[in-house]
Amino acid sequence: MNGTSLFRKKSLSHIKADLEAREGDVKLVRNLRLKDLTFMGIAAIIGAGIFSTIGNASYQGGPAVTLLFVFTAIACAFSAMCYAQFASYVPVSGSAYTYAYVAFGEVIAWIIGWTLIVEYAIGNIAVAISWSDYFTGLIEGIFGIHWPEYLSMDYLSASRGFEKVSAELVTGKSLESLPGHLQQTYVAWNTAPSAGGLKIILDIPALGIVAFITWLVYRGIHESKTAANWFVYLKLAVILLVIVAGAFYVNPDNWSPFAPNGLTGVLQGVSAVFFAYIGFDALSTTSEECVNPQRDLPRSMMYALLICTVLYVFIALILTGMVPYTELAVGDPLSFVFEKVGVQWISGVVAASAVIAMASVLLVFQLGQPRIWMSMSRDGLLPKRFSKLHPRFKTPGFSTIVTGFLVAIPALFMNLQEVTDLVSIGTLFAFVLVCGGILSLENRGESSTDGFRVPYLQSRIYLPLIILLTISLVLYFNMHGLVSFFEFSGDFQTDIHKLPMFVFMLVGVWVSYRAIAKNQSLIPVLGLLVNFYLMTELGITNWTFFGIWLVLGLLVYFGYGIKKSKLARKSVQQ
Repeated sequence: MNGTSLFRKKSLSHIKADLEAREGDVKLVRNLRLKDLTFMGIAAIIGAGIFSTIGNASYQGGPAVTLLFVFTAIACAFSAMCYAQFASYVPVSGSAYTYAYVAFGEVIAWIIGWTLIVEYAIGNIAVAISWSDYFTGLIEGIFGIHWPEYLSMDYLSASRGFEKVSAELVTGKSLESLPGHLQQTYVAWNTAPSAGGLKIILDIPALGIVAFITWLVYRGIHESKTAANWFVYLKLAVILLVIVAGAFYVNPDNWSPFAPNGLTGVLQGVSAVFFAYIGFDALSTTSEECVNPQRDLPRSMMYALLICTVLYVFIALILTGMVPYTELAVGDPLSFVFEKVGVQWISGVVAASAVIAMASVLLVFQLGQPRIWMSMSRDGLLPKRFSKLHPRFKTPGFSTIVTGFLVAIPALFMNLQEVTDLVSIGTLFAFVLVCGGILSLENRGESSTDGFRVPYLQSRIYLPLIILLTISLVLYFNMHGLVSFFEFSGDFQTDIHKLPMFVFMLVGVWVSYRAIAKNQSLIPVLGLLVNFYLMTELGITNWTFFGIWLVLGLLVYFGYGIKKSKLARKSVQQ
């Protein structure tokens, strides 16, 4: 093995030859059209964000948070356009994994494939647990059915909650004075049956929804498409209901002041708002199931982003118009504002739609993970069974089942709150590499003239102006923060948290210099820099966990993938 073998790349001709070689085999069914793909994008993007994080973002930024949604959508569009160009240039399943194989080589492709497990699988564990909370609250609120606490909660949450409550009770506090979620953990632990001295505490609804979605994905792309479309119809109907009904209760006086906390307050919600847009990248895993991937995938990503942006802006305007922004720091802002104006029935509808919204997110990501494993298996980096298609349903059956178990079992027993931020950093890392991949293809002169291309804007002209404007805004609005950042306390535990930002600064200078010197395309450069900056917002702890995850992935690659790589065997034969 040598250094160059780690970065061996797949060419477009190689990819097409592989597709033709599989012509006689069982193939994925090309069933997805532009509307289906757009709806899948909306299904993936509009999840818990519009029902929860939009409230805190509005509280911090006031009505001006609407501008943040627009600016963030533009920033997301940088990444979306890079994904769209790759989807048009490399119309096969695999998403960022396949794109990295073409742009950077095998070891980077493996790293991004390993990273996407964090985005899809661990992300879906968190979604399944949240869905369980919404579902049990819904059936109790509407039907009066009380689901036992020990069957709607994971073991770790109940155990930790019981210890916290017990400690509070010792100090003389009453159970009723404690937060509701702590009361539930205490009740769950005390009422749970035991077997062999071990409490039986399981999140059955989380298991149930993952099992149902996995079965749906296993059955075929047509069934998944139909379910996703209906989920989106219902979601859009509820959101439009909220917008139309809420408009009658808007008080324009609540929109003044428009930006009560200035630019700093608006930007405090940037991370939460950005992650409300994540999901469009999952569409690129369905390339081989699209009727016309080179045309429809780029369009669907843009349409989904545009539709979601319009909905987010209107929802933010309605929320901040119905009640003062100072009251929106709640977990369920859509339900809250209608309860505030006395329209209780809409609150119930919103709760039901949250269950649907989260189920649709689960569906799209459970659809994506098996197809990434399928692509990695085709390249020899995973065992052959992961790429085997079901003879009747034409889906990667084994990969789908493994994905189901990987999500369902941890959701049943564990609360992965400590690692859910890995989902964000893993997604942003994928975005960084996809944007960088477009620049890599551009440097090698391999950008296709067919299909969608990222619009070319000269970095030499625009990037210096953008850098100068950014620095000016930071100096004007946050001079104190900038000065304090470069002051070191001498305490390692404090100063180490500045490391991600210093890494970003070094990378930013290097990327900007190359972009200006080579006059590279501006949009991929901005996409790379924006996503890398957002990674720094996630803190050194998440960077550390993410680094450990990547090291584990490299151990697997050097222990298995590098020896089984089909590209490596082909190189040896030649």
